[in-house]
Amino acid sequence: MTTDDSGGAAETVPIHAPSLLRRMSCWVYEGMLLFAVVFMASYLFSSLTQTRHGLQNRLGQQIFIFLVLGIYFSWFWHKGQTLAMKTWHIRALDIHGKPLTKRRAWARYVLSWIWFVPPLVLTQWLELPLTVGLLLCPIWIMLWACLTYFRADRQFVHDHWAGTRMVDVRPAKIAT
Repeated sequence: MTTDDSGGAAETVPIHAPSLLRRMSCWVYEGMLLFAVVFMASYLFSSLTQTRHGLQNRLGQQIFIFLVLGIYFSWFWHKGQTLAMKTWHIRALDIHGKPLTKRRAWARYVLSWIWFVPPLVLTQWLELPLTVGLLLCPIWIMLWACLTYFRADRQFVHDHWAGTRMVDVRPAKIAT
């Protein structure tokens, strides 16, 4: 069973994962929308800390942006959908088909960093040039996304770890 936008119960529909293409399209769209969130968070941080140079307070800014993104995603996933997810008719639910708790949404956020951390850590650890690191990220993302084909429920591995699932909530077609 799913819930409608007002939080009330909606009709019971079979819960299945959206296609990988839809989820990745939503992911790219989310990235475009996050540009504004990161820009505003960076501007706020720089203004409040009186940062005059891009490398000044770098770690503090990274932590601040990590927290801002965590608040953004956990808030919207707790409510069910980010703006990009609404556009692509995808909803975040727990494994029982219920809305995410704030704690579960935060766990999903932290675990979702598996999309980026391994190639970045490998690049640092092996002291590879930045260009190699930038090439490793999309390769890792494609490999990580393709792991869904090895799972019966077609969910991402970090969703399994977090006890969450992405579900297709496209409106039913009305026969005329």
